[in-house]
Amino acid sequence: MFIFANQYILYCLIAVPVLALLFIYCTYKRKADLKRFGDMELLKSLMPGVSYGRPQVKFYLALLALAGLIVICARPQSGAKLETVKRKGLETVVAMDVSNSMLAEDIAPNRLEKTKQMMQKFVDGLDNDKLGMVIFAGKAYTQLPLTADYQAAKMYISNISTGLIRQQGTAIGGAIDLAMRSFSDKEEIGRSIVVITDSENHEDDAVAKAKEAYEKGIIVNVIGVGSLEGGPIPDGRGGFRKDKDGNPVVTKMNEAMGQQIAEAGGGVYVRADNATNAMKVLKEEMDKVAKGETESKVYSEYNEQYQIIAWVVLLLLLLEFCILERKNGFFAKFKLFD
Repeated sequence: MFIFANQYILYCLIAVPVLALLFIYCTYKRKADLKRFGDMELLKSLMPGVSYGRPQVKFYLALLALAGLIVICARPQSGAKLETVKRKGLETVVAMDVSNSMLAEDIAPNRLEKTKQMMQKFVDGLDNDKLGMVIFAGKAYTQLPLTADYQAAKMYISNISTGLIRQQGTAIGGAIDLAMRSFSDKEEIGRSIVVITDSENHEDDAVAKAKEAYEKGIIVNVIGVGSLEGGPIPDGRGGFRKDKDGNPVVTKMNEAMGQQIAEAGGGVYVRADNATNAMKVLKEEMDKVAKGETESKVYSEYNEQYQIIAWVVLLLLLLEFCILERKNGFFAKFKLFD
């Protein structure tokens, strides 16, 4: 398994294309300014020692080296030692709503980001449990099979977005059904499903599916995300989604539906507006579920994998250093950069 120990540093890679575009703009402006003085071929003959290609080569070599340094600082690692670990714990599958309504900003920063923040805290509170994840909108898909690798789980959570599923809708029943099929065959292990949604169900009978899960010994808990007043859905272009009459579409959390699903699933319903309290109540409810022996393969050791990248960065910097900005008398006849 390949991971980054400091994956947040990878956001610095955004600077690479920004710097490249800025350099292209400055190069274009410089050439435009020179053209105002006269014919370019004449100017080149008057400045035989000036190279137009070398500064560009030096810049892009330095830019690639910068990108490599950012990756090194993010500490790429690979799993080195795989161990089979037996623990006393639960199997929990989280079904996360990723429909467009989760972009509403009636709770800060928006429903989806609030959900991801809660999930990170939820994973931090797990101990000897196995976790799986299902995402859903108009359809449900497995995002993460059951695992005890919490670091991998947090990485998957950070990458969740509404763009992962094209078919829109809120198929809560389908998500519960897929979650039920995601557990292991060990009946002695306690099993629970956590549905995180605004409960605007338009696709299926979620209450019936929750009842079916409960009859199979699976507890269904629900975390309601959003507000009763609701809010418009951003369209990604600075405005809001509109209906056929041109009015902004307002999405409201259907708390009654969430409560019905939790009741049918033998679990609890909590609201996400107070994340700390929601996690506390959910943890207390999960602690009531009987724990059994789970077995999983996890990486107990990771090897740093920055060495090859470091050598490439060093080579790029050496090349950048060796290339002179002005033409060299000996190499000028080869015209490598002009």
